[in-house]
Amino acid sequence: MDRPSDRGSEAARVADHLRDEILDGVRAPGSRLVERDLAGELGVSRVPVRDALKTLVAEGLVTLRPRTWAVVREFTPSDIADLNEVREAFEVLAFRLAAQRHTRTGLARLQNALEIEQEAAERGDTTAARRAAADFHEIVTDLAGNRLLGEVEHLLRSRMRWLLGRHDDLSRVARQHARLFEAIAHRDEDLVAHLAREHLVSSRRLHAEHAEAANEAAET
Repeated sequence: MDRPSDRGSEAARVADHLRDEILDGVRAPGSRLVERDLAGELGVSRVPVRDALKTLVAEGLVTLRPRTWAVVREFTPSDIADLNEVREAFEVLAFRLAAQRHTRTGLARLQNALEIEQEAAERGDTTAARRAAADFHEIVTDLAGNRLLGEVEHLLRSRMRWLLGRHDDLSRVARQHARLFEAIAHRDEDLVAHLAREHLVSSRRLHAEHAEAANEAAET
């Protein structure tokens, strides 16, 4: 018989697998997530699958359909607008605080994420570049050194990673992150706040372009 700790670690593994597939676009919005099918596909019982789906529901990536199945969440334009408003409220603060409070070790972590993003963008590796870009933002929040801000980021992490992946111009985002990194490294709070606001405006435009391209592809 499986121990509770085994079931818990299996559920976490299943959740990690499904989360990555959702965020990387392998499982499209609206796709069915049927416990029995997922258990067979992943070689586990239905219990860890059920627990994993509950985790992803709490993270805002999955929607439960009572007495039927779960589905990958379809974010509406209103959902995206809400996410952007919340992002705007805390991200400028996070960048400013990171410029104030970063440590040498923290800055090295941020530089590593940036280099991974730049290299992935250069070779056209969309998944790796988007993941590294999201890592960049999460590390900035860590560098801010504000526990409450970190709790808010953790609560929204999966949805924000989804939002940050809604773009196609990998090189442009990497260049913007490079400028933000330099401002943080030089502890230039005013410049980093200005660049963060510009980055938010650019991100919304990239999200709109990505959505338009996806709609055109779906119609053909």
